[in-house]
Amino acid sequence: MYLGLDLGTSGLRGILVNDEWKVVAEAEAGIETSTPKPGWSEQAPEDWIEACKQVIASLRALDASALSAVRGIGLSGHMHGATLLDAEGKVLRPCILWNDTRSAQEAAELDQEPEMRTITGNIVFPGFTAPKLDWVRNHEPGVFAKTAKVLLPKDYLRFWLTGDYISEMSDSAGTSWLDVGQRVWSETALDLSHMSVDQMPRLVEGSAPGGELRTGLLQEWGLSGPVVVAGGAGDNAAAACGIGSIDEGSGFVSLGTSGVLLVAKNSYAPDPETAVHCFCHAVPERWIQMGVILSATNSMNWLSRNLGQSVGSLAVALPETLTGPSSITFLPYLSGERTPHNNSDIRGAFLGIDVSAGPVDLTQSVMDGVAFAMRDCLEALKSTGTEPDRLLAVGGGVRSRFWLETLATVLKVPLALPDGSEFGAAIGAARLAACAVSGANPGEVMVPPQTSDVIDPRVDLFDAYESKYQLYSQSYKALAPLAAR
Repeated sequence: MYLGLDLGTSGLRGILVNDEWKVVAEAEAGIETSTPKPGWSEQAPEDWIEACKQVIASLRALDASALSAVRGIGLSGHMHGATLLDAEGKVLRPCILWNDTRSAQEAAELDQEPEMRTITGNIVFPGFTAPKLDWVRNHEPGVFAKTAKVLLPKDYLRFWLTGDYISEMSDSAGTSWLDVGQRVWSETALDLSHMSVDQMPRLVEGSAPGGELRTGLLQEWGLSGPVVVAGGAGDNAAAACGIGSIDEGSGFVSLGTSGVLLVAKNSYAPDPETAVHCFCHAVPERWIQMGVILSATNSMNWLSRNLGQSVGSLAVALPETLTGPSSITFLPYLSGERTPHNNSDIRGAFLGIDVSAGPVDLTQSVMDGVAFAMRDCLEALKSTGTEPDRLLAVGGGVRSRFWLETLATVLKVPLALPDGSEFGAAIGAARLAACAVSGANPGEVMVPPQTSDVIDPRVDLFDAYESKYQLYSQSYKALAPLAAR
């Protein structure tokens, strides 16, 4: 048996799978996010540990014999978070999360250092880890002085599981401290952000062993051991492993809290000026390119909260099929934007609202706006020479056929639906665990799933959606100067 643990922004999910990838048991535990100031987003690392304890207890209650047969654990987690520890391994402050924008000034200053993009292959985004530490240095010097280790969220969970300071390539590529081409910590990038290699965890590949479950937990969970903890992956690389996207050109579009358009690469192909992320993959000698928007299903969650209706009820009120784009333009920049704008100041907007507009109109405009933002990501990838001819569709948003048809039409790319539901980051983490335990070739383990359906673009609506996309693009250009702070 293998255990995949996915530390998401809203909760921790654990799944137990056997060597045929059948899910035997699964459990989840929620995690609260704190927003003490506008643009801030933090979590308490001890809440991750408590969530893990709850998930394990639930799995044990569901199937104790399956849990006792676990031989490998894979970890996935939300990227870029700064978890600061002192010399004794104690947490110094709440973790600053991926969607926190407080370090925009520090990010801009680091990005002006010409070596940073050359080394890391990416813009230094405000959400990345390095500028967060520079913010702490500027605003919390006492905390900065005590910082002996910086861990990404899933790697703090690993520290609790194993007692080891270890990370892997895919997650570490989002820190702005990794030489992404060489897959090693960059002393130059660290020095430019007033950090050192000694403050970094040891690096392994995601499919390699990354510690062993400590004796106390073996006994507490009823495991005979030993249990290998794999290097694991950042959430998007783990999701790619879960759906078999490890070879050149294979990829997916994810409608989750954030939106991701990811394509696997067999070689390192950075192009930071496009704001496309170029990271290491979770398996050796592979990389990924991806465009990221910060509010995908989060835009629907926001609308649901403010209209007082569930996301499900808003979605089912839409027509069964497309007839054309909404007359309202929604810009989904609720927390700023990454690809292609790299703008932490921009904020969302509805444009063209009529007195007759109701919940259905607003819902469609939100879905349209997110689809147009994903089109921005695709255009950025195309500018690097990456042009997928088909994508798998994953994430909570794929429950809406209307949204999928919108997205396929706006991207002008067929979207395939995996056969079954277990193709997310947790299953990818479990697959990485299997590789770490057995030494198997990742290509033999991370095979693409069968597809249950393919959503084809509506060719008859291309012109209508193309015109609306151009209006959407012009709206950003008009709004951006007004949002500057």
